[in-house]
This record gives sequence, structure tokens and C-alpha cells, in this order.
Amino acid sequence: MTYEQAIQYLFDSAPMFQNVGAAAYKEGLGGTLALDEYYGHPHRQYHTIHVGGTNGKGSVCHTLAAILQAQGYRVGLYTSPHLVDFRERIKVNGKMISKKRVVEFVKDFNSFPLGEVLPYGQAQAEGRGLGFSFFELTTALAFQYFAEQKVDYAVIEVGLGGRLDCTNIITPVLSVITNISFDHVQFLGNTLPKIATEKAGIIKPGIPVCIGENINPEVKAVFTNKAKEVGATITFAEDIPSKSPLKEEIEKVRALQGLCQEKNQQTILTSVHLLRDQGIEISDEAVKQGFREVVRMTGLMGRWQIIKKEPLTICDTAHNKGGLEYIFQHLASLPHHHLHLVLGMVSDKDVDSVLALICSLIPHPYSIYFTQASVQRAMPAEELAKIASAFQLSNYSTFKDVPSAYSAAQKNASKGDIVYVGGSTFVVADLLISLSSPKCCFAKHR
Repeated sequence: MTYEQAIQYLFDSAPMFQNVGAAAYKEGLGGTLALDEYYGHPHRQYHTIHVGGTNGKGSVCHTLAAILQAQGYRVGLYTSPHLVDFRERIKVNGKMISKKRVVEFVKDFNSFPLGEVLPYGQAQAEGRGLGFSFFELTTALAFQYFAEQKVDYAVIEVGLGGRLDCTNIITPVLSVITNISFDHVQFLGNTLPKIATEKAGIIKPGIPVCIGENINPEVKAVFTNKAKEVGATITFAEDIPSKSPLKEEIEKVRALQGLCQEKNQQTILTSVHLLRDQGIEISDEAVKQGFREVVRMTGLMGRWQIIKKEPLTICDTAHNKGGLEYIFQHLASLPHHHLHLVLGMVSDKDVDSVLALICSLIPHPYSIYFTQASVQRAMPAEELAKIASAFQLSNYSTFKDVPSAYSAAQKNASKGDIVYVGGSTFVVADLLISLSSPKCCFAKHR
């Protein structure tokens, strides 16, 4: 089996949530526990840090991993989704898992000794077999790989929700919940307390938990009550003093920019404090290096990423109201003549709320280039434009794909303008793929 065949198997036989949405969602931990038993509970061989929440998980995970690396620890990093290459999901000290190891895992899975076992997509279609989701398989691979690589710590990002997420079989040294906003409401609930209840599922008995942002008293109560119920010490990052010499130094060197990263910074520093309280050695120098060199050390992409300086061109993976509110506020605050917004969204997001943000936060003059990413969940650009007309948004056009929309924005932008590309993780992925080698592996499968 080649790497190409192994990836094809994972992508097609066990469909990704990022590609097909609800059709790939599998509730419950039965499959994860079966795989974990089969592979000998590999996650018990190293320390873990579990990061959930609605927005900011990726930035927090990558920065914590960089800080631990800077301290000299061997660090695993498991995040999702990937932007360009599947192997971005699973890294050790910033290096992606090898193609050979992915092939070996898929081969081994095909000999899984539980009778008739089918990939989740096939099991759903045929109504038989145990069935494993793409995320169950990928999580099993990550946990096994980190054990093989003898990592000291693994920073594990929750995939969706928390309580029933595949990653929630771990017992971490620290749980982190970045914030709560509306996203995946069809699975997690249509109120912030309901969503918070699902996210709070990663709070474990006796394990300290850091809460990044307080949304409202009801959400705070959910976390406080859950921590009390299981006997976990809870710390709210916003209750920690916001100024210190270390914080001031970090703000001068921090690689990740944008208003949202100010909130993430407070969450990360509070997490570091809680790790230190457990006797885990982390120096101020390691903290500063992690913030300063997170992109180089972990390969993080798509977070207020500057593509060009003239015209200033930025992309960001923010994809819901909570994340895009920070983005649009920051864009509006930057000196510019004209904003060019290359935007696409997936069909299960709250498009109305995002378009309302443009009306309230983006100053004139602006141009919008509605587009669609190369995933099945992408909302057609024409449909986005139709909804935009109801909001009386002006000066917009539609494009069949991200590269053509981006090209038009670049052509129309003048010196002193800003081009922004976002609205969806997959729009950013398509942009980065189009700007890299045209032979970039498996672009069509993201």
C-alpha cells in the first residue's frame, strides 16, 4: 500500500467531518475505546494537556506546545483540521508524522480483530459492522504515534464538543477551555449554557482546569458547577492580573497577532501558571521563545497570517461569529483606503450573523468577493450573495473558487488597501494550497 492509497482510504472510506459535515459525525466513545483497548492504551504512556472551546484552540495548542519544546521537552501535538497536508494533524516537536507510519497504521487497522469491522462511512451505508469514523482512526494513530516517539507531553485539541469527543479518553495534567460561542449548534445545543455543558465534559476529577474567557454568568456557572461536581480546581484566566513584566515582554515579541490573540495570550499564560503549580518546569525564557517562535517551532498556519505586505494581505481561519467579530474589528482598526474581503462559508454555519457583523463592523469603502471552498459542505457563492442582498450589502461579486476570487481581489487592490481571505478554514486551506506547489498532495481531499 502506498501513502496515496492509505490517505485515499482514510478520506473516502471514513469521511472527514470537515468535508461532509453531519454525515461523518459519530456520537459516543465506543469506537474510540475499542481502538484504545486494541492498541494497549498508548495515551497512558505520556502526560497530556487537553484543550477544548469554541475559538482559539489551535493557537493555544500550538503555543503551549512551542513553550514546552522551548523548555526542552519532547512534545506531541494533535490538532484538526489540517490545511494542506493530512500529516499536519500529528506532529512531534513540530515535525509531521511520516508517510510510512500512516501507511503502517492503515494496514494494521485492516486486520482489526473484532469480527466484521468496517470504516464508519461504509458501515453507515450498509447498516452493518462496528464502523469507525475518520476522527476515531486519526486519534488512535496520534495516540499510538506519540507513545512510539516517547514524548514527554502531548497537547491534544478537542475535535468537536468535549464530552463525547474521541480525545476525551485521556486523563490530562491540565484541561483548558478557551471560550464559548455559537458553533456546531446541531450537535452541541442552541444556547451558550448547553454548548458549555458539552465543552465542560473534558473537566476531569481532580484535574485543574483553565477557563479562558467568561462569556456570561450562566456559562461561568456551568463550568463552576462541573468543577465542583468532579472535584477539579478551576481557574478563570480573566481573573488573573492582566499586567506583568513577562506579559509586557511577550506583547512585544508575540508572533501571532490579532485581537483574538490577546485573549489567547491570557489563557496560555494562565495555563503555564497552572502547569508550574504542579512542579512542571517552565522558565520565563521558554515562555517568551514559545510565543515568539510558535510558527517556526510548530508549523502553525492560517492565524492572522500575512501573505503579502503590498497590498497587505491577511488570511485567518476564524469561521463563526465569535471568531470573526475579533477579525473584523481588527481589520476596521487598521489604516487603509479600501478593504477587499474574500469570503466563503460552509452551509452549516450561522451565515446571517457573520453578514450582520460586516454591516456593523466593516467601514466603507469595501468590496466583497464571495467564493466557495473545494469541500462538499461549502455554501455556493451565489447563495451567499443572495443572503447578502437581504442585508443590503453592496459592492459584491461571486467567484467559483478561492483562487479566482483571490486573484480578482489582488487585481483590484491598490497601494494602501487591505485584502482579507477567510470566513472558513477551508477557504484559507484552498488559498494556501493555490499559493504553494500545484502538485501539493491531496488538495482535492481536504
